[in-house]
Amino acid sequence: MSDLRLNQLKALLAAVFWGASFVATKAAVQEISPITLIVLRFALGVLVLLFAVVRMRVLKWVGARDFVLLAILGAIAIFIHQALQATGLMLTTASSMSWLVALQPAFTAILALFILHESFNLGKIFGLVIAFVGAIVVVTRGAPTADTLHLPSTTGDLLAVASALNWTIFTVASKPLLRRMQPTLMMAYVMFIGWALTLPFFVVTQGWNQVSHLSMNGWLAVIYLGIFCSGIAYIFWYDALAHIDASKVSAFIYVEPIVTVVVAGLLLGEELSPMSFIGGLAILLGVYLVNRSGARLVAAREPSGVSIASD
Repeated sequence: MSDLRLNQLKALLAAVFWGASFVATKAAVQEISPITLIVLRFALGVLVLLFAVVRMRVLKWVGARDFVLLAILGAIAIFIHQALQATGLMLTTASSMSWLVALQPAFTAILALFILHESFNLGKIFGLVIAFVGAIVVVTRGAPTADTLHLPSTTGDLLAVASALNWTIFTVASKPLLRRMQPTLMMAYVMFIGWALTLPFFVVTQGWNQVSHLSMNGWLAVIYLGIFCSGIAYIFWYDALAHIDASKVSAFIYVEPIVTVVVAGLLLGEELSPMSFIGGLAILLGVYLVNRSGARLVAAREPSGVSIASD
C-alpha cells in the first residue's frame, strides 16, 4: 500500500471511529452519568496519547503561559464539550447528534467573519443558509411548532448545536498553539488537563459508585471511546494531516454522520425519519458549500494545513 493510500485510510478510520462514538456514548450514558463517562473515557485516552508522544519523542514540558492556555482549552474541549454531548445524548438520538455536530465548519465560517474579517461571497452565504435550515429541520423533525420546542429531544438537539459551537471556539482558540506545538502533544496536554478538571466533579458526585453499574456492553462502549475515539483516532487524523492537504483530509469528516446513522440503526435500533435524513443531508450540503467557497482563502492563510476534528 502506498503512503498516500495509507494516510487516506487513517483519515477514513478516524472519521469512522468518531462517527460510531455517538452510538457508544449514548449506550454508556444509559448506565452511568456523563461525568463518570468522561473520567473513565479520558483516563484511557490520556494513556494512549501519552504512549504516542513518548514513542514519537515529542514529550516536553511547556511554559507557564502555554500551560494556562492549554488549561482553558482542556476545559473547553473535554469538560464542557463532552458534557454537552453526553447530556444531549441522554435526550436525543445519536443520529440527530451527529447531523447537528456537523455544523462546526459553518460556525467556523461565521467566527472567521467576525474575528478574521473574512469576506462572505454568495456561495458561502448560500451554504450557511442551507446548513442552518437543515439544522432546523433536524431539530423540529420537520414540524416547527410550539409543542416541538418543549420535547426532551429538542433540548438534546440544542445541546448538540451548542457542542458544535463550543468545538468551533476550541478550534479557533487552539490555532496559535498549533503553530508552535506538535499537534499530538498539544492534544495530550489538552486531554490530560481537561480530564483532571473533571475529577473534582467525579469526587463530589461519588462517581466511582456508578462503575459497578456498567454491564459488559457498557464497558465495551467506554473502552471503545477511550482507546479508539480519544486515542487512536486523533493519532491517525494528525498522521494523515502531516502528509495530505487539510482540505482533502477534512472531506472524510462527511463520513461521520453516515456512520452514525448506520451504526445507531444496527446497535440501538434507532429509526431515521425522512425529515431528519433530509435535514441532515441539507446540513452536509451547506457545510460543503461553505468549505468549498472558503477553501482558497483558508489555504492562503493557513499554510500548515492544520485542522482539528471532533467526535
